[in-house]
Amino acid sequence: MSRWPPPPRLGRTFYKAHGLGNDYLIFEEGTEWLATPANIARVCHPHRGIGSDGIVALLSDRAGGVFRLRMFNSDGGEFERSGNALRVLGSFLARRGEPGPYTASVGGDEVILAVHGGPLPAYDISVEMGRARTGSEAVGLDPTALADDGRLEGPNGESLEVVPVSVGNPHLVVLGLDVTEELLAEVGPFLVSHPALAHGANVQVAEYLGEGRCRALIWERGVGRTSASGTSSCAIAVAMVVSGRMPPGAFTVVMPGGELSVRVSDDLDVVLRGPVEEVCEGVVAASLLAE
Repeated sequence: MSRWPPPPRLGRTFYKAHGLGNDYLIFEEGTEWLATPANIARVCHPHRGIGSDGIVALLSDRAGGVFRLRMFNSDGGEFERSGNALRVLGSFLARRGEPGPYTASVGGDEVILAVHGGPLPAYDISVEMGRARTGSEAVGLDPTALADDGRLEGPNGESLEVVPVSVGNPHLVVLGLDVTEELLAEVGPFLVSHPALAHGANVQVAEYLGEGRCRALIWERGVGRTSASGTSSCAIAVAMVVSGRMPPGAFTVVMPGGELSVRVSDDLDVVLRGPVEEVCEGVVAASLLAE
């Protein structure tokens, strides 16, 4: 049985924007197509569809002024939340004149979005992501898969320093190694669907550069290599704190797509902030979508 409710029906009008190359489509709830995995994958296909890392479904139920969302990866799978997708939503709401800040509900949690500037050259948007949790239980990782020192066996039998972090969705942050594309290509596909994980996890290989700066490469569930990720940036900053590499405070996470700012409190409350650039809006052809 799926852990998600039945797929929503959506309208064909869309809005597209990206956070450092991590792009999302916003569709509002409607009557014109069913957000099945096959239809989601068609829409997100880079050549046969609009092209996107994922879709945000903005539901019509807004009780208490809360914007209710569901999120889908480009492979059609539903997931808990994305920091960049939330910030893309913030740009969508600001663009159509909704007064902020905004409260959004996704994956069973509520977060606060604030637009600090924009739209040109980009929106400047922050998200109060809530309190991060760490440890194997936080990400649905079977603790028996970990060695006595908390390390996890890698794809070639090597011992990996892995910090499990939940920021509303599961992450495995790999520390202590040189951050290279070759390393990501090895550990990313291996860890993202590790058999000891209940629902998979997003994977980051990261290193602390000093003075609050971290460098990272990212492999996301249902997507693969990603130029940037909001929740991954939050997980990386939290991992740096809990591993003792840096005290709580302000971080800059450097990814191939650019930089995001993260602030981590003593209690692991996390705020994410960075740019969002608009791409386009339009209407999906009815012929693209199947019942």
